[in-house]
Amino acid sequence: MELGPVGTHIKDKLRRAFQPQMLDVIDESHLHAGHAGSHPNGESHFRVKIVSTAFLGKSRVDTHRMVNDALAQELKSRVHALAIQASAPK
Repeated sequence: MELGPVGTHIKDKLRRAFQPQMLDVIDESHLHAGHAGSHPNGESHFRVKIVSTAFLGKSRVDTHRMVNDALAQELKSRVHALAIQASAPK
């Protein structure tokens, strides 16, 4: 599925913040249509898979906080849910 403007913005913002070796942003809004927090135009529920050296030595909680901080504005407005899989390169 191709990303819309919100998903593309999230992807661009994470690239700038973390210079990841791997980044995948998946719009899962269609799985939550009609649920609380869903937006009529979609792009409200995302899954992020990211691998970056910025996460070296960080705990899972710390990496989630880093991603949430990078996307704070989006989480305050359009984005209702964000599932995060963040890790350092192996």
